[in-house]
Amino acid sequence: MTASNLNSEKLCIDVIRGLAMDGPQAAKSGHPGAAMALAPVGWTLFSQIMKHNPHEPQWCDRDRFLLSCGHASMLLYSLLHLCGYGLTIEDLKAFRQWGSLTPGHPEYGHTAGVEMTTGPLGQGLASAVGFAIAERYLGAYFNRPNYPVMDHYTYVLCSDGDLMEGVTSEAASLAATLGLGKLIAIYDDNRITIEGSTDLAFTEDRLARYAAYGWHTQSVEDVNDTQALRLAVEAAQKDPRPSIIKVRSHIAYPSPKMQDTAASHGTPFGEEEIRVTKKIMGLPEDEKFYVPQEVYALQGEILAKGERQHAAWREMVAAYAQEYPELAAQFADWMQGRLPANWDEDLIEFPTDAKGLATRVASGKVINALAQRLPNLMGGSADLEPSTKTFINGSPAQSPEHPEGRNLHYGIREHAMGAITNGIWLHGGLKAYDATFLVFSDYMRGAVRLGALMGLGSIHVWTHDSIGLGEDGPTHQPIEHLASLRIIPNLTLIRPCDANETAEAWKAAIRNKYGSVGLALTRQNVPTLDRRLYAPACNLQRGAYVLAEAEGGQPRLILMASGSEVHLCLEARERLQSEGIPTRVVSFPSWELFEAQDEAYRESVFPKEIKARISVEAACTFGWQRWVGDGGIAIGIDHFGASAPYQTLYEKFGLTVDNIVAQAHKLV
Repeated sequence: MTASNLNSEKLCIDVIRGLAMDGPQAAKSGHPGAAMALAPVGWTLFSQIMKHNPHEPQWCDRDRFLLSCGHASMLLYSLLHLCGYGLTIEDLKAFRQWGSLTPGHPEYGHTAGVEMTTGPLGQGLASAVGFAIAERYLGAYFNRPNYPVMDHYTYVLCSDGDLMEGVTSEAASLAATLGLGKLIAIYDDNRITIEGSTDLAFTEDRLARYAAYGWHTQSVEDVNDTQALRLAVEAAQKDPRPSIIKVRSHIAYPSPKMQDTAASHGTPFGEEEIRVTKKIMGLPEDEKFYVPQEVYALQGEILAKGERQHAAWREMVAAYAQEYPELAAQFADWMQGRLPANWDEDLIEFPTDAKGLATRVASGKVINALAQRLPNLMGGSADLEPSTKTFINGSPAQSPEHPEGRNLHYGIREHAMGAITNGIWLHGGLKAYDATFLVFSDYMRGAVRLGALMGLGSIHVWTHDSIGLGEDGPTHQPIEHLASLRIIPNLTLIRPCDANETAEAWKAAIRNKYGSVGLALTRQNVPTLDRRLYAPACNLQRGAYVLAEAEGGQPRLILMASGSEVHLCLEARERLQSEGIPTRVVSFPSWELFEAQDEAYRESVFPKEIKARISVEAACTFGWQRWVGDGGIAIGIDHFGASAPYQTLYEKFGLTVDNIVAQAHKLV
């Protein structure tokens, strides 16, 4: 690199450092330190290493950049501005303000060039594993000799805090097992946390740990040595293992007072310290949000390079379409999220069966029916596939030997599993699901919440959904979980009552346009209803529906339930009808789907004049008061379970036909 280029590079890096100070100072809040320290890493990646086109930020074969340490958001925003992603200097000035494109932490779908929402530490690095899995599977499916239509890297910038979080240990271990060689992590070793030195709580040899996982490891001793960083990335690109590059930095460099201090993590520096620091860097001391024309001139070079890369790819894809027209059409459909025509027509229908199936078993059959029609469906379980029934028959497990594998063996790593599912969805082109017991949704909640926040279509299969799992006892029996998941915005929870509702639940999950879906499924068998006698299962799409109407007059009582307890309500209805009490039964698999219906439909299911209402669910009663009203009764379990056969548990805890009838007599 010539002296002139070196000078330009230093200027760009220093300008980013200036912006990293100015943004938090203007907002009176923010995290300047890491953004300043990592400016050389960000600029080197965006200007020299990464394949990307700022004018087409959704180009499907771009390299992905994930800022796992999302608090360093001013670094990313500065890069997006300088590289031509459309983020203006006025946007930078509006950092952390209402309605701005520069929120405190990067938000997916809000700002062009932001690949995922980050901030909860560890999620970016863990989700990056999903990005790398998606890239490899899509490449295995579509690439042909001389036509690498899907061929890119996933870069993730992470911090000490990311490496401390347990989710990254889970994800890194699996990434090595899977041999994800196109995953490259750059670790900011600044040795500072909010409470002080990392020596307070983080003293292990981090690279030795990652080497033990099976990662390729390297060190760059000075973050300002961009040539060493470029060489390290080149070496990482050539290694078949996932790579981590430890880069030694000094937080808040080159601030005289704030460098290497814990305070610089999340505190604006103040006007005087900013002036002094800018003087050290040779920037105008009193000019805020300073970007000289010389830096903007380099934007043209970055844009031109990106356009050339993108144009070469488009030319290749055009030739690919000539030689492989069907594959090319399918590639376009996948990347645009289009479903095949009639994918859900006559998908699967379960025959009436009094003994029935566990809804987890029905779900497994539906997954395999879907897999025949949706070759971009993939997923797996946290070492519970024999119980969750989530294996796609006829496909191998994803591995270095089988990059075409659609089955993911996550091992006992629920949190990483959820984050990786998010990453697969974020990459684009695929539809991903994961699976574990409902009680262990707690272990993956951080990823579930983040996926919902981003509006991703992640599908979570949660089986063993109640005390119905029986003898494993209270440690494995979910009680509060349905309620706690229902309060997550953008998460649609569906608890089907039989096999055919389960099929409809999967259709709803695949059709879902915005937000994640959770399927709560039984361990125990439940009858498959005769739909000639009851309303069609397709009504599940409306969230709640009249399954069995009152006979002998207008309903005097409404019984409502989700999942396995619907069958108790149907039996109770028969008793109450024989006593001359016209009783309506409502199957209520999803509050969220029901809430999305118009008021007229909701009123038709729950007429205001019918005050006598009872809900039944083998979980805590929290939230059911909304549906039963002040005069209604919620039957459930507001305590932990016990170890016994599930039939005994239902009897002991009052989830019986007798108790439902007795409670009904109190109301009518």
